[in-house]
Amino acid sequence: MANSSFIRIAQVAKEFTAPDGSIIPVVEPLSIDVQEGEFVVFVGPSGCGKTTVMRMVGGLETTSAGDIYLNGKRVEGPNRDKGMVFQSYSSFPWLTVLGNIRFGLKYRDDISADEKERIARHYLDLVGLTPFADYTINRISGGMRQRVAIARTLAANPLVLLMDEPFGALDALSRERLQIQLMDLRRAERKTVIFVTHDVDEAVLLADRIIVFSARPARVLADIAVSATLPEKRSLDILDIPEFRKIRRDVLALIRNEETRMEAAE
Repeated sequence: MANSSFIRIAQVAKEFTAPDGSIIPVVEPLSIDVQEGEFVVFVGPSGCGKTTVMRMVGGLETTSAGDIYLNGKRVEGPNRDKGMVFQSYSSFPWLTVLGNIRFGLKYRDDISADEKERIARHYLDLVGLTPFADYTINRISGGMRQRVAIARTLAANPLVLLMDEPFGALDALSRERLQIQLMDLRRAERKTVIFVTHDVDEAVLLADRIIVFSARPARVLADIAVSATLPEKRSLDILDIPEFRKIRRDVLALIRNEETRMEAAE
C-alpha cells in the first residue's frame, strides 16, 4: 500500500437493508487517514453513523464499498490488533479486578506466564487499582469497572484502541477523573486511539484531531487539528481558555447547523 498512514479509511461506504428490503445508506463514501499515535475523536449528530465507521475499523461491521487498512493490512474482521472499549461495563463478574485484566492476556502466546503476570500488574497499577486487585467486579464502582476494561484492553497490546462512548454512563465527576486518566495513559502508552463521543467538551479535551460527521448518511464535514492549537498535556483547566472555547464553538456550530438542515428537510 502506497499510503503510509497507520489507519487508512479509503472511500468506505455502508448500507443496511431494512426489513422491507429497501436499502438504507448509513455512510457515504469517505476517506480518513490516521497516523500512528494519534488520538482521533469522532463527533456528529445522534445516529449519524460515527459508531458504524468505528466498528468497521474494528472489523465488527463489513464495508459495503471501499477498504480499511491497519498498519498496511486490510481489515477483514475483528482480531487482537483492535482493542475495543464500549459504554457498557464489559467485565467478568466471577473474576477479580486482577483476574479481569489477566483475561486480556489469555490469548497472547508470544510471552511467558511470568511476563503475562508482570504486564497484568503493570496495567493494574497504571489505572490506579492495585489496592483493589482481589476485589470482585461487583464490589467496585462503574468508573472503576471502566478502568478495568481499559487496562484489560491495553494488556492485550492492540495496535489501535477503539472507544465507543466509554464514559457515557458515568456521573460527571467519574467521567472527569477518567478523562484525565485516559490522557495520562495515552501519554504513557502512545497508543493510536479512535474515540466516539456526543460530548463536545470531552472531544476537544482529549483529541489531537476531531472528525465532525454530517447527519446520516455520514460524510466528513470537518477535520479539525486540535493539537495545532492546544498543548499536548492538558488538564480540566484548559476548558476555560479562549482557544478551547473557540474550537468548542466551531464544532458545536457544525453539528447544530447539520441538525437544523435535517429538521428543515423533514
